[in-house]
Amino acid sequence: MTMDPTFDFSGQTAIVTGGARGIGRAIATQFVQSGAAVWIWDTHPVELNGAQSLSVDVTKPDQIKKALAPLVIQSTRIDILVNNAGYLGSYLPFDELDASECQQIVQVNLIGVFEVTRQILPLMRRAGRGRIVNMGSLAGKEGLPNLAAYSAASAGVIAFTKALSRETCDTAIRINCVAPGPIDTDLIRRLGDKVVDDMIAASPLKRLGNADEVAAMVLWLCSASSAFNTGAVFDMSGGRARY
Repeated sequence: MTMDPTFDFSGQTAIVTGGARGIGRAIATQFVQSGAAVWIWDTHPVELNGAQSLSVDVTKPDQIKKALAPLVIQSTRIDILVNNAGYLGSYLPFDELDASECQQIVQVNLIGVFEVTRQILPLMRRAGRGRIVNMGSLAGKEGLPNLAAYSAASAGVIAFTKALSRETCDTAIRINCVAPGPIDTDLIRRLGDKVVDDMIAASPLKRLGNADEVAAMVLWLCSASSAFNTGAVFDMSGGRARY
């Protein structure tokens, strides 16, 4: 699915973590199409026309600082941050999940959001404006079996979004969260046909979401049209979310 660019982000700089593939790639692509100067931060740099890509592990503060350096030196204003980097982990009962993998899930999905935001938020404060979109998950709202650690980390992202938005509501910085349900990406397909079929069966719309659909929501939240939204969680679940 190709979404026509709806918003004009000309003159704005956007950073998309985990932008090499899946939802992050769709977000980065739509920002490029809408005129933004896009930086993709991912552990695996990619080529995307109109974007610059750097190898960044979002759990490593020194790598984040190094990636920010050229923007700071050039006094580039960071208008948009999309915290999208994520790691689903194995689809297993919690007591069968290896402790090291459990820690990695929390590190990437929650601590990574902390670390990137901690370094970029002061730059937005100095500019007096900005948009931050944290990618959560339906798992963080409802808790999904066999994804307990991922659910817990995603719930943390939701709570962090709500709390931080209240710290910045006296500025023109808006911080929101998007909580997708199952989206048709390699991340989900790797769970296997049986799991994917069960996800589709549980969806009122009887299909997986599309990464471009999620990206369109993110762009709207970063636009002037969404100036009154902050601390909110926007479902992209095809009607599956219950609250």
